[in-house]
Amino acid sequence: MNHFQEDLQAIFEEMVGWRRYLHQNPELSYHEYQTAEFVANHLRSWDIEVRTGVGGNGVVGFLRGGGEGPTVALRADMDALPIQDEKKSCAYASTKDGIMHACGHDAHTSTLLGIAKVASQHRAELKGNLVFLFQHAEEISPGGADSMIKAGALDGVDAVFGVHLWTPFPVGHVYTRAGAFMAAPDEFTIRIQGKGGHGGLPHQTIDSVYVASQVVVNLQSIVSRQVDPVEPCVVSIGSFHGGSSFNVIAESSVLNGTVRTFNPELRQDVKARIERIVEATAEMSQATFELNYKFGYPTVINDAGEAERFYKVGSALFGAESVHESPLIMAGEDFSYYLQERPGCFMFVGAGNVENGIIYPHHHPKFDIDERSMLNAAKLLIGMALDYMA
Repeated sequence: MNHFQEDLQAIFEEMVGWRRYLHQNPELSYHEYQTAEFVANHLRSWDIEVRTGVGGNGVVGFLRGGGEGPTVALRADMDALPIQDEKKSCAYASTKDGIMHACGHDAHTSTLLGIAKVASQHRAELKGNLVFLFQHAEEISPGGADSMIKAGALDGVDAVFGVHLWTPFPVGHVYTRAGAFMAAPDEFTIRIQGKGGHGGLPHQTIDSVYVASQVVVNLQSIVSRQVDPVEPCVVSIGSFHGGSSFNVIAESSVLNGTVRTFNPELRQDVKARIERIVEATAEMSQATFELNYKFGYPTVINDAGEAERFYKVGSALFGAESVHESPLIMAGEDFSYYLQERPGCFMFVGAGNVENGIIYPHHHPKFDIDERSMLNAAKLLIGMALDYMA
């Protein structure tokens, strides 16, 4: 494994260059046309078999090794977010207004490209095959993983591994956990329909803002009073829109929120409780409502054996003191779909650096990473694949 690690080190600056180019040229979910072309052209230049348009804008590379053995898939996501880049003092800031890589997918793509280049140079030594999954649309449900799987991206694959660079964790450290790891993220929209009227004559109206406000308060009782305190669960309202003038009672108001759970039974129960609370709260004020509840990605559940492999490989690469069991992560990830189909492990690689000011969370306008994390991620991913093949 040592020469793989050494060769990754040798092309690190090239990986950084790819990442900065992609950071300057981000593309939103389902619009990753130039990014997909960028990836496919590089894979072809290294004589790797390429499929494009896989389940949408997905790109799949296949590298046949020199020896008989298993086929291991490694995954990177490619899409950016509708966020204005505020790193204007940075030489590689986004050149597209309102779009930026605020989650690290540019670095994930560049990391996997680095692995593909090095692996192509050592294909004769591989005791099996590598599949490189460059996935579109991770940021928007239903996401690209499910459609890529349906298009055959995992055909012939025995195991699958993925990483996420994570700024809340310090660079140089790696994390995962066996079993449930990342939450199932659901989304709901509630429209409260009242009766509009003059702000000075509230008795002649049904105030949708008032009713919606009561819904917000009442929904907080789900986690605080209706769910077992030791069971991880989040119910959050992210947006509230109602009214247009100071002296007009709003005819309707709209709430948008999210539910995060790990337990499938609790997931269904919370949905039912939201429905009952909204119905009862609206009825109390003679308002009506519409509730649209959308189930998002499944929970990310790591294979226990592959999580153990992470601890072994990670300790050999970075030292046992840098390898950690992660806390549960309430963010969601459609890597969960791959893990429903094949054994594997999703891992976090620390990308934060307080001393260098790399402190902003994911999906923040000033998000950035310590780019050394890309090299760590590449070493970990190829290390997992090679150990699986051994």
